[in-house]
Amino acid sequence: MSNRARSPIDGGVVLLTGASSGIGAALAEQLAPRAAVLVLVARRVDRLDALADRLRARHPKLVVDVQGVDLGEASAAAPLVAACEARHGRLDVLINNAGTGQMGLFHEGDPDKLLQMLQINVVGLTLLTRAALPGMVRRGSGAVLMVSSGFGLTWTPLFAAYIGTKHHVTGFTEALRSELRGLGVRVGQLCPGPVATEFEAVAGNPTGEKVPPWVELRAEAAAAAGIDVIDGDRAMAVPGLVASLAILSGRLSPRWLLRLLYGAMAPGLRARIAQAPK
Repeated sequence: MSNRARSPIDGGVVLLTGASSGIGAALAEQLAPRAAVLVLVARRVDRLDALADRLRARHPKLVVDVQGVDLGEASAAAPLVAACEARHGRLDVLINNAGTGQMGLFHEGDPDKLLQMLQINVVGLTLLTRAALPGMVRRGSGAVLMVSSGFGLTWTPLFAAYIGTKHHVTGFTEALRSELRGLGVRVGQLCPGPVATEFEAVAGNPTGEKVPPWVELRAEAAAAAGIDVIDGDRAMAVPGLVASLAILSGRLSPRWLLRLLYGAMAPGLRARIAQAPK
């Protein structure tokens, strides 16, 4: 029997956060033909409702449960999982896709936006996972997919706090995977580079420079790589040739060399930000 046939996605109850756009919406589209229940979570309920209507029309047997939840509220995580288990009997797959970013010089960033990012990227993800795992461990089956980032494996200026949140996700995932070995619960992560989503609009871009289109990965391709992580019980996927090579280069480069390189870049970055149209 193949790994795909044994995947907890097939006929399972899947809770997907950050489902209203980007990688999350692409994940929902690709999960819909296989899951029995999709619990779609985001703050923008209007987008979730529109997505749910499309999925129900294409997959009449699929149960789509829309949950308008702000995962920036720490108290939201445990009740969300409890409600899912109460309504649908269990939770087979948790996909922690919700996330937000902040780009720019850390000391100039909006503190409120910083706190929201920490709550969603770190606190919400961690507490959701804590709430979901006991049931999976009891049943001896299930999966958790963390949507991290290539920045969880390396670093660069202008993303200091965002990179910190993704290093948490990457380290957290690796440790959990080790802890749960042999218990039937799959844990893995997706670490994409730039993806054509709303990330830049949310994070801001004080330099005014755009990521070249040939570097960006389509959301659909990132979603497919994430599903492959679950199906194959893989520890990690870094999709996209250009991004994977750039991330690998960062991972293999000595830290002293990266410090030297990025330190030399810093004055030019600060000057570019100062001169960029506000």
